[in-house]
Amino acid sequence: MALSGYLRILAAASLWGLIGPVARIALAEGMPPLEVAFWRTASGWLFFAIQAVLAGQTRIAGCDLPFVLAFGVMGIAGLFGTYAVAVNEGGAALASVLLYTAPAWVALMSRMIFGEIMTTAKLAALFMTMAGVSAVCLGPSMDQAAIGPLAVVFGLASGFCYALYYIFGKHFLGRYTTPALFLYAMPVGALVLLPAVTFTAWPLTVWLAVLTLGLCSTWLAYSVYYSGLRHLEPTRAAVVATLEPVIAALLAWLMWDERFSLLGYVGSGLILAAVLVAMRPPRKPPLSRS
Repeated sequence: MALSGYLRILAAASLWGLIGPVARIALAEGMPPLEVAFWRTASGWLFFAIQAVLAGQTRIAGCDLPFVLAFGVMGIAGLFGTYAVAVNEGGAALASVLLYTAPAWVALMSRMIFGEIMTTAKLAALFMTMAGVSAVCLGPSMDQAAIGPLAVVFGLASGFCYALYYIFGKHFLGRYTTPALFLYAMPVGALVLLPAVTFTAWPLTVWLAVLTLGLCSTWLAYSVYYSGLRHLEPTRAAVVATLEPVIAALLAWLMWDERFSLLGYVGSGLILAAVLVAMRPPRKPPLSRS
C-alpha cells in the first residue's frame, strides 16, 4: 500500500506543478493574483461539492466543524494570501524556497502531535529537500536586490500554512472523506479572498486557465494527495511532494521557454535524491538469535 501512496503523492505534485505555468496565462491578461486564487478556490469547491452530494458524503460532526472552518481560513485563504504577498515582496524564487520550508514544519508538528520518529534518513531527506529547492528557485536570481523582512515573514507563513494540509489531513482522514472536508473548508477560504475579486469580464482563455486550476490543481490534486496520505507518514509525504517545483520548472520550459541554470539542475537532482530517500522502506530490526 505504501507504493500506491507514493504514486498518488507524485501525481498530486505533478498536478500542483501546473499552478505556476497555468496561472501565468491568467496573470498575463491582468487578473490579480488573489483573484486567481479566489476563482481557483471557488471552482475547486464546486467540484468537491458535486462529488460530496452525489456520494452522500456531506456530514461532519458539530465538534469538528470549527476546526474544518479554521482550516479554510488558515490552510486555504492563508496559504494563497501569504504566498501572494511573499511573491510581491521578494519575488517568486524566494517565495518558492520559503513555501517549501513546509517539510520542516511538517516534521516539527508531526513529532509534537503524532509522535512521529525522526530517523537519520528522514533528516537527510529534509536537508536535501531544502538545499534542492533553494538551488532550483534561487539559482537564476542570486544577484538580485537585498531581501526585505516582509518577504521572509510572509514566505515562512506560507510554508507553515502549506504544512497544515498534511497535519489536518492526517488528523481527519480517519473520520471523513476528502470531499466532505473540502465541502466546508473551501467556501470559507473563498469568502476570505472575495474582497480581492474585481468581477471583470475576462477573456475565455483566462476562465479556462482558472477552471483548469480548480479542476486539476485543486479538486483532482487534493483528492489523490489525501488518498495517498492515508498510507504514508506526513513527513515522507511532504518530502515527496517537493517534486512540484521541479515539475513546474519543466512545464515552464515547455510552455514559456523558461530555462534552468546549472544550479537549478543540481537542485533538481537533490530533490529527486531526497524523494528516493524518503520512499525507502524503514530498515527492519535484525532478528535476535535464540
